[in-house]
Amino acid sequence: DDQIERERSSQRLSGGCCALAAIYLMGKFYVANAGDSRAIIIRNGEIIPMSREFTPETERQRLQFLAFLRPELLGKEFTHLEFPRRIQPKELGRKMLYRDQNMNGWAYKKIEEDDLKFPLIYGEGKKARVMATIGVTRGLGDHDLKVFSSNIHIKPFLSCFPEVRVYDLTQYEHCPDDVLVLGTDGLWDVTNDKEVAGVVMEVLTSYEPNDPCRYTMVAQELVVRSRGVLKERGWRLANDKLGSGDDISVFVIPLGGPGNYT
Repeated sequence: DDQIERERSSQRLSGGCCALAAIYLMGKFYVANAGDSRAIIIRNGEIIPMSREFTPETERQRLQFLAFLRPELLGKEFTHLEFPRRIQPKELGRKMLYRDQNMNGWAYKKIEEDDLKFPLIYGEGKKARVMATIGVTRGLGDHDLKVFSSNIHIKPFLSCFPEVRVYDLTQYEHCPDDVLVLGTDGLWDVTNDKEVAGVVMEVLTSYEPNDPCRYTMVAQELVVRSRGVLKERGWRLANDKLGSGDDISVFVIPLGGPGNYT
């Protein structure tokens, strides 16, 4: 992240990206995630999460705490407090539910002038944004990203530090159908863990256990099914729901060696 910042002028790097990495070392998988990609292990049909997405919702308290400590980052236009909806000027003096960096639940407070500012975190689910700008809270780059029509930088709220989870392969007997799946948010936006596991088992069982192409075909099938088919109303899935409009990158990594089933 520091190198991207140093080279952003010479390399003309103005954007940013999420990062999901899996490293095999001395019998263990280390999975590091900074962003909204996801990794899962499928072992004997069981789904084992190896990451979690970092979004304005999942990191609400970290973001609010930083804004509480350094209110100058909000540029006098935002408030670190969260409300169920935007506050209207006519509601000054009334009581409204809110929560801050110390709260998991909600409480009531009397609405003051500062509460009329735009909230640091606004929206729900995939529509949640930091300062109405970005929907992911960890990653690399974005050093020049600002709130629209302002001089307020978003970068102080975006962390490049990943969360790392460890999986010890020596603790289990793995068969050729046990895999680690890495995917960008384009996959997970429209396909959940259980559906991914279903595709994995469906495709793998159609190939011989010692066929190395079977894992590539699983990744390809996951991409195709998540994108859908182009129709008049856009990309559509088999159930006619909207397909993923984001980039879809998928890796399927076998945990067990080739062999025959007994």
